[in-house]
Amino acid sequence: MDIKKIGEEIRSRVSAPVVMLVAALVIAAVVAFWSYGLLQKKTGPTAGEGVSQSITVAAFEIKLGTVLTAELLKTRPYMKESLPQGYFPNPAAAVGRVALYPIQVNEPVTESKLAPVNVKAGGMAAVVAPKKRAMAVKVDKVIGISGFIRPGHRVDVLVSLDKSEEDKVPNTITKIVLENILVLAAGPDIEEAEGKKEKPVTVDVITLEVTPEEGEKLALAATEGKLQLALRNYTDTEDVKTRGTTLSRLLASYSEAAPAASAPGVRPVRTRTAPPAAPPRTFTVEIIKGGKISEEKFTRGGE
Repeated sequence: MDIKKIGEEIRSRVSAPVVMLVAALVIAAVVAFWSYGLLQKKTGPTAGEGVSQSITVAAFEIKLGTVLTAELLKTRPYMKESLPQGYFPNPAAAVGRVALYPIQVNEPVTESKLAPVNVKAGGMAAVVAPKKRAMAVKVDKVIGISGFIRPGHRVDVLVSLDKSEEDKVPNTITKIVLENILVLAAGPDIEEAEGKKEKPVTVDVITLEVTPEEGEKLALAATEGKLQLALRNYTDTEDVKTRGTTLSRLLASYSEAAPAASAPGVRPVRTRTAPPAAPPRTFTVEIIKGGKISEEKFTRGGE
């Protein structure tokens, strides 16, 4: 027996299936790779979809009127399909600009939130719109709606005035004098106390953006009456004209006295009406005296 021939015959029989298996695996891999590429072309991102873009955001909270510096800014990746309008790819392009609105941490810095390029100085003057004025109003927790008013909100201004003359009945009127007014700033301020020994006190001040004519109304209302602010919805821009409310109008619905209601828990007292008196009754009595019989009539009053 030739061992060499037997070995070659065994190798030939074994190698054929192995070669076919390897070839099949290679073909399957090529087909799978081609199919995956074709599927990616059909369902994959188009026109930059799914690709991120670095934009400039706030590294810290930025208050309105702040001049932007490199330390206040950083970059953060954003999906290209959700990029905000007017974004800055490079923080250096926003350095030196003035913030028109408060910008929160990681909030994109956009052109609409910054003052024009020619405005270099910060502060309140940088955020006031052209042909407008900034006026501060001293408020308390009630007037300022418990601190819920923030920069960027819009409010209505109401004033309560006493229209009564001397020796006449008081007649206070409350009227909306300004509507849809932009709030530029809201926060505490330091006010000097009247006495020299007294310490300065903290008061709440709200700064409003008004036209010159609105500023005149606001100054007169703050001097002659008591102010009240009403917070508006962001989407509510309609002006509503009112004639105001006076004490007489407020109490008009109570001008006629209403019947007094019984106090809770007290039962009303019921009174009984006496029945009508019965008519007088007449009685006849026979009197026998000796052999004589006589009659006597007696009248008895009703009970």
